Amino acid sequence: MTQSTHEETAKGKQQEEEIVGGRRGTVEEEEEEEEEEEEEEEEEEEEEEEEEREEGEEEEREEEREEEEEEEEEERKGI
Repeated sequence: MTQSTHEETAKGKQQEEEIVGGRRGTVEEEEEEEEEEEEEEEEEEEEEEEEEREEGEEEEREEEREEEEEEEEEERKGI
């Protein structure tokens, strides 16, 4: 092999390593992004569940108030 061929081979390997290294970086970045997205989705789901729970509790309290008011009204009418 000549000096020129050695240099071309070395350059080719370096370029190949850069490409592969770039892909690795991209894959790692994609995995990190996916993990972040999953965490965000989980947080959103938890927030939605919390909101639904709070709404359910509020509805229960409202129903209890209405029942109490009806009972009080019936008691007043009965007296």
